[in-house]
Formats: sequence, structure tokens, C-alpha cells
Amino acid sequence: MTIAQLQEVVSELAMPRFTAGQLAQWLYQKGATSFDEMTNISKRHRELLAEKYVVGRMSPKEQHTSKDGTVKYLFPTEDGQAVETVYIPEKERATLCVSSQVGCKMNCMFCQTGKQGFHGNLTVTDILNQIYSIECPDSLTNIVFMGQGEPLDNYDNLTTAIEILTADYGWAWSPRRITVSTVGLKKNLKRFVEESECHLAVSMHFPFHEMRLQYMPAERQYGIEEIVELLSQYDWSHQRRLSFEYTMFEGVNDSMIFAKEIVRLLKNLDCRVNLIRYHQIPDVDMNDTPMPKMTAFRDYLTKHGVYTTIRTSRGQDIEAACGMLISKDL
Repeated sequence: MTIAQLQEVVSELAMPRFTAGQLAQWLYQKGATSFDEMTNISKRHRELLAEKYVVGRMSPKEQHTSKDGTVKYLFPTEDGQAVETVYIPEKERATLCVSSQVGCKMNCMFCQTGKQGFHGNLTVTDILNQIYSIECPDSLTNIVFMGQGEPLDNYDNLTTAIEILTADYGWAWSPRRITVSTVGLKKNLKRFVEESECHLAVSMHFPFHEMRLQYMPAERQYGIEEIVELLSQYDWSHQRRLSFEYTMFEGVNDSMIFAKEIVRLLKNLDCRVNLIRYHQIPDVDMNDTPMPKMTAFRDYLTKHGVYTTIRTSRGQDIEAACGMLISKDL
């Protein structure tokens, strides 16, 4: 709950108004798992809260650790399903890849999440629980909404969770520590750009309309050209970052004709491109681009004014890498 919703709760239960702030502090700053822990709230009020509400914390059902240190969690959801969440430790950073839906409607050909179909939006509780219930939430430096689902297709719950993470009463994080990834969902992309200060990552993968449509059905509703045109109307030159994700498939989208089209497409945008290795999933006959070719592709883009990086592949041995997440319980 947001602070406004917590205020409604304490009002309904005839508690002092300041109790809402105490609840928020215990829930979001101290990480309480039960009302009994909230010792500056009277015992009678704690009992009353416990009769009508739950804290909402749920432990992971499973967790697996990769040889590279990446950890994949399987979390239960409020409606009895499950989603995967990935913790990625690095030297000076620790990133959590968070899911927003069970499955996904977007049905991108190369993504295992899309192949499981759509099974529902995660609640605000489901989203926050992935963050608060990992082993070491205090170690996190960044959160990326790049797990299962299309975040902008669950807009209200996503943005409420982000409000709690960034509000003074909540985790008090800077929104610049949070990145939201999207295929470019038309109905909410403009809203997100204007209402949020979080970083934005757009899943491009194919710069040509017909080809993107072939592999990413969402292109039919909102094409990559339209997405770029919309985003070019905003200022991305300050601390807020705009990036484009580009998974490379051998012999499919890794030739220089694609690099040239990316340069043309992004020439008026202050942005970066992240090149991603393709991780093979069942029943998809595509292969990853060899590293020398990815490096040449990166160098061409950078040389022509599009700052480009190659994302390090993590957790592939436990099926935790990009495009591999799926709800195992389904």
C-alpha cells in the first residue's frame, strides 16, 4: 500500500493518523515480516491489524545459483502461480531483474516467457515481494524490470510499486536506479515517459518494420519508427537514460545493413544500444552471433555516433539469462 492507502487503513481502524507512517517505516524501511515486529505500535492495534490485513511477504519456493554467482528465485504469487526473479552480483553493483506478469502477451518468437502465454498481471505485492524477499535486498544498487512480462501492460501496479520504492516513506531510492524495459507498448509508453523519471529500455531487436513484425507481433500495433519518433520529442540528455536492447541472431540481424539502419533510425536520439547474446530456447531454430561479429557490430555503431555496449551474459547455466525466464510451476 502507498502512504495514502495506509492512512485510509488507520482511519478505518480508528488509529492515530501517525500510525500510517509507522507502518510504512516497518514495511518498507525495516523489512518487517509480521505485525508483531512493529513494537512502536500498541499491542491492541497490532492485533487489530493482524485480524484484517497481512504484511504480504512470501519466501521463494526455490532458488538456484549459477557458477557465475547469479541467483534465480522462483516466487509464489498471491493467486497461487509463480514467477522468476534474477539477482546479478557484480564487483560494485548488484542488479535485480524483476518480473511484472506471469507469462506475457507479446509473444516474441525468441523469448521463452512469451511462449508460456499470458497468465495474469502481478499485484503490487507480487512485484515488491520479489525485491524485499531475496536474501540480501540491502545489497541492491539497481532494479531492472526486464523479467517475465511486459511492464507497461501492467502499468498501474508497476508505477505504484515504483512509487513505493522511490518515495520518502518507502525505500527512498532514486528513480535513476530503476530501469523499465518495454517492447514499446503504445497505450502506456507516452504516459510512462511523462509520468516517471526511471530509465527506459526499448526492446528493438530488429530495426526494419517487416522483420520486427515477423519476430515481434507488437510491431503491428506500434512500430519501431513510431516509437523512435515519439521518444525523439523528449529530452534525454540529462541523467535519465534511454537505451535500446538488441538481441543478435546469427545470419538474421547481425549484418552491417542492420547496423546502418540502426544508425539512421537513432540519429536524432540521445541514447545507447545494448547488444545481447541470444540464449537458445526450445523449439526455436536460431543461433547466437559469434563474439567477433558482435564486437564489429558494436564498433560500427559507436564509430557512427551510437554509443553501444555488449551486455555480459549471466546465469545461462541455470536458465536465468535474457529471454529464458518461465514459470516452472505452470
